[in-house]
Amino acid sequence: MNILLLGGGGREHALAWKLAQSPLCDRLYAAPGNPGIADHADVVQLDLSDHAAVIGFCQTNAVGLVVVGPEQPLVEGIADSLRAVGIPVFGPGKEAAQLEGSKAFTKAVCDEANIPTAGYARCDSFAEALAALADFGLPVVIKADGLAAGKGVIIAETAEEAHGALEMIFDGAFGAAGARVVIEEFLTGEEASFFALTDGVNVVPFGSAQDHKRVGDGDTGPNTGGMGAYSPATILTPDLEAEVMERMILPTVRTLAARGTPYVGVLYAGLMLTPDGPKLIEYNARFGDPECQVLMMRLEDDLVELLLSVAQGRLASGSARLSDAPAITVVMAANGYPATPDKGAVITLPATGEGVMIFHAGTASQDGDLVSSGGRVLNVTATGRTLAQARADAYLTVDRVAFPGGFCRRDIGWRELARGAH
Repeated sequence: MNILLLGGGGREHALAWKLAQSPLCDRLYAAPGNPGIADHADVVQLDLSDHAAVIGFCQTNAVGLVVVGPEQPLVEGIADSLRAVGIPVFGPGKEAAQLEGSKAFTKAVCDEANIPTAGYARCDSFAEALAALADFGLPVVIKADGLAAGKGVIIAETAEEAHGALEMIFDGAFGAAGARVVIEEFLTGEEASFFALTDGVNVVPFGSAQDHKRVGDGDTGPNTGGMGAYSPATILTPDLEAEVMERMILPTVRTLAARGTPYVGVLYAGLMLTPDGPKLIEYNARFGDPECQVLMMRLEDDLVELLLSVAQGRLASGSARLSDAPAITVVMAANGYPATPDKGAVITLPATGEGVMIFHAGTASQDGDLVSSGGRVLNVTATGRTLAQARADAYLTVDRVAFPGGFCRRDIGWRELARGAH
């Protein structure tokens, strides 16, 4: 079978690496890809917003499955366009993808399905939002409603910060994503991520992870797209995972199916484990980045067979088989990230040992050199008998990467290790 993977970041490199291992995969294409993905796939140039061009490529090259990595094409309806011409695709349609594309949409689903989540107000103007602030304590969470590349969430500690955040959003800091805001109560607890695959009817768990959003050690500094992750997140116990499935994932899938817009793909629940139990912070309509990297390192099933069964509406009951061995990924970012990252730094990669992968996130080829081309540049990922061993192997490899224009956090997995993981 020929497969087309859409996307070009670290998540997509991990997916390409795993897809290419399947005996079901005859030829793997990737658009736009990156130098790391090119080791596993034929990189092709396609405008992902040009649905006719994507469809034409699939038809010309007998593509039997399209795997959509990033959220933007999903929110723009690429899955609907492909399904309309009979091409199997892993990823939700435009309406269902609003679970990520609109925070207000997700809150409405939570209301309809009685899903535990933070109290909120949806506001369409600065004046409305300013008035709504009076109903919330401090700190308060202010979110641009639409897609903002992981940067549209502000935790305001004071009333002045909250006013400033609202002004910034409604003044266009996040473009069309900030035409509406969602104000939420601040939840206390520890965050974790839970993943499930669904064909719109059947649902199976796909593991847990914990991301590290802040740029600096000790969870300091501004939020980023993620500076590292580990899996599994043992704080999400089997009992809590069962509760998340019953109270969040299954009601969401049933609600969207009843609306006539079934959700097909991976459903990623960002959770806060509060003293009152798990609450939904947000949904994502695709594998997390960098959570996907650690999940792919642990996956023991054939990824092509899994994703194809989702796309074809024949997902079997049970759950995906993930290794008990933990995995960890450390993001090497460009200096200046997350504000204005430096680009063009030459990178030299070392050979990697067993159980270690370096996934490319923001790299490019330039005059025969590998150079940085984005904010998050590399994902150094390792598995081990224990999380401590995996982390040691990951950082050993980090220290052998020649990337003078980059930095990383040195404490990925600290919460899990503090709980006694070895």
